[in-house]
Amino acid sequence: MGDRSGAGGGAGGRDGAGDGGAAGSGGRGGAGADGRAGADGRAGADGRAGAGGRVAGDVARVLRVGAQRLIAAVLDCEKPVVAAVNGTAAGLGAHLAFACDLVLAAESARFIEVFVRRGLVPDAAGAYLLPRLIGPQRAKELLFFGDTLTAPEAQGLGLVNRVVPDGDLAGTSRDWAARLASGPTRALALTKHLVNTSLDTDRAAAFAAEAWAQEINMTTEDAREGLRAFADRRAPEFRGR
Repeated sequence: MGDRSGAGGGAGGRDGAGDGGAAGSGGRGGAGADGRAGADGRAGADGRAGAGGRVAGDVARVLRVGAQRLIAAVLDCEKPVVAAVNGTAAGLGAHLAFACDLVLAAESARFIEVFVRRGLVPDAAGAYLLPRLIGPQRAKELLFFGDTLTAPEAQGLGLVNRVVPDGDLAGTSRDWAARLASGPTRALALTKHLVNTSLDTDRAAAFAAEAWAQEINMTTEDAREGLRAFADRRAPEFRGR
């Protein structure tokens, strides 16, 4: 995450969970990244392929190499990732947005945990992301009932950072991306890592990680520039190094 262009590209991906076409569970009852692993090809008693020509393990494989790999790529990316959501984000589309570091939503945006409506278990990391974002009780309510969330409702739950008028979504996402790209990008990468890993570790490990992250970051030009700028009482000029 050192170069300036890299930070801009990482933060600027604007339709992380766009219109309803990104749904992880579509009208065919598909579960997973490509919608192929649904209820349309039940396996027989011997575990061999049913009417849809599926063999045992297909569903798990599709999830591992599709939706789960996509969500992991967003979570593990060093660069901050901004989601700009318009229309309906359902299933995978919603989870892709929730995996992003910052979520902007148009006033018309909707979020749906659609899996239960199709008789499916949530995939695309929904049962992993939601409890960490809003707690297990609220996560279960969304996953059990599949009710549609408006953008303001999602913001109230903490799933969305900011709701903006539809016409301002693109401009606001570009502004946020530009702010991130002009910041101390190595510090941002370390900060993202600390926050994401804090949810899966204990206090001692989190404190140790924080100390080492600060140690590493103090070797960067941006850290030295930030301290110089503070002493000089001027705005810092970060270079992503």
